[in-house]
Amino acid sequence: MLSWTGKATPCPAAEANMTASEAKITTLPVERLLLDKENPRLASGSGSDSQNDLLRVLWNEMSVDEVALSIAANGFFPEEPLFVVPEAATDGQKGKHVVVEGNRRLAAVRLLRDKDLRREIGATNLPQLSSSRIAALGDLPVSIYGSRRELWEFFGFRHINGPMPWDAFSKARYVADVREQYNIPLDEIARRIGDRHATVKRLYRGYKILQQAEGQGIFSAEDIFRRRFYFSHLYTAADQPEFQKFLGIAPETSLKPNPVPKGKRRELAELMLWLYGSRSGERPPLVRTQNPDLNTLRVVISTARGLAALRAGFSLDRAHEISLGDERRFREALTRAKEELQQAKATVTTGFGGEADLFETIEDIIQVAGTVRTEMENLVRSPRRVKAQ
Repeated sequence: MLSWTGKATPCPAAEANMTASEAKITTLPVERLLLDKENPRLASGSGSDSQNDLLRVLWNEMSVDEVALSIAANGFFPEEPLFVVPEAATDGQKGKHVVVEGNRRLAAVRLLRDKDLRREIGATNLPQLSSSRIAALGDLPVSIYGSRRELWEFFGFRHINGPMPWDAFSKARYVADVREQYNIPLDEIARRIGDRHATVKRLYRGYKILQQAEGQGIFSAEDIFRRRFYFSHLYTAADQPEFQKFLGIAPETSLKPNPVPKGKRRELAELMLWLYGSRSGERPPLVRTQNPDLNTLRVVISTARGLAALRAGFSLDRAHEISLGDERRFREALTRAKEELQQAKATVTTGFGGEADLFETIEDIIQVAGTVRTEMENLVRSPRRVKAQ
């Protein structure tokens, strides 16, 4: 049983692996094994409790075909057992076990053994096995544990900070489950899985903000503009000082349910719209990629003029230009113009073939440059120059 109280260990991740492997390997019939409706990765799918619906999510989203083809070619390796816990004796499930680690492999075996199931799920590209090979997959190696709690540390290392990472949302949901179901502090979770970069806290904060936005009717995952939900946009933003100030939260005090104050409900709604858009409102997200869009948004909301421009309906790039202020924009524009002209000078002998339009362009540049220089001279001589604030 995994110990999580008090005792310090030199290598938590190694201990998690060692303890998880101590369970005795036995076998169970496939019919007694259930896909895990509480699996964080399946929770980011349809959310259905039906075994076939869970199987469909696995097939459509988690590359079960690759696993199935490997098992069809090589068999099921007994050295890699499924991790299972007893299922509560309800709904006719007495004597069955839930697979908490190895759902893709169980899904692959089920599909390989049942042609009708393959047809129902749409897994029509899998091979038909002989009756003897189907029979060989009738019992699978398992390691049986008494409860999920015994395995939280192993899964935390393996899927959050280890060799087989889940997507960001699944990680966050798992951290929240461990924190709230087992009452284990976030610092302890981080320590036990070897997290030295505050990943656990960042995931948890983002998840709590997401839950608040959904619970208060500010956000619906069903209404996002794009098909894929990029949870990493939210938890990354919520870790940055500019977004924290925008939402009225602080690094440590935001690690709780409903971290965003009531007075910042509008800002929370705005942030979710900027990150994910709205299909019903025909509003695409401002943040298409974290780099550079999330960074640009961070700069924009940190200034009153940038935020006002965004709220007025300007594009993210235009709001960013406004947020910089005229003085900085002028300096950057002048610097870019000089750099471009230096590049033109370096290639004039090889790039200019006497084209009239290019000659006209350089004449225009000279004229504009002269006008800019005259205006700068006038400002330098003027005692009443006022800088933009």
